[in-house]
Amino acid sequence: MQDKKENKNSTLEDEADFLDSTKDNQKEQKDNTLEEKEIASENQSLENNDNDEIEKLSEELEKLKEEKLRLLAEMDNLRKRSEKEKLDSIRYGSINLARDILSPGDNLTRALEAIPEDEKTSEKFKNLIDGLNMVQKEFSTILSKHGVNKIEAINTKFDHNLHQAMVELEDDTVDEGTVVQEMQSGYTMHDRLLRPSMVAVSKKPAKKDNSKKND
Repeated sequence: MQDKKENKNSTLEDEADFLDSTKDNQKEQKDNTLEEKEIASENQSLENNDNDEIEKLSEELEKLKEEKLRLLAEMDNLRKRSEKEKLDSIRYGSINLARDILSPGDNLTRALEAIPEDEKTSEKFKNLIDGLNMVQKEFSTILSKHGVNKIEAINTKFDHNLHQAMVELEDDTVDEGTVVQEMQSGYTMHDRLLRPSMVAVSKKPAKKDNSKKND
């Protein structure tokens, strides 16, 4: 009897130990599961943080690229403006001098035009006229050398960019709006207007009223 009782007690102890061991295992498994979840949650959080950080860095990198491209474009525009200003300074730096020096040329032309036709064939004035013509030719050559060229106005269509209309003249031999007379020559310097040509422009003659004659 005593042995049976001891065996029963031993069995109960074994069962109790088994239950305790099972509980411990379950608890350990549960703890491990919780730990794994926590680790997975932490990893996910770290991954999300990394993704956010990468996205922020990508945005900052893109902004830096745009700023760099904008800065390069501004520097290129500044370089082009600087080159243009330098070129304009070389080409047009003497534009005021060129404009002022046209007056002696005008006076020379007027002096030649003022000589009477009968005097132009006179030996007395021939040498003077030839000398003035040579000076005028040299004057035109010097102007042309520096990019100053005379505007050819006569028999061309009136252009407000090049011509200044001083008067209208009736003329039915040419199209209306044609330059038929030049009072003062105009000039350009390279691609800029130095001085407009002062001109007379043609217009159609007024129609005569013949009603009174018919009466």
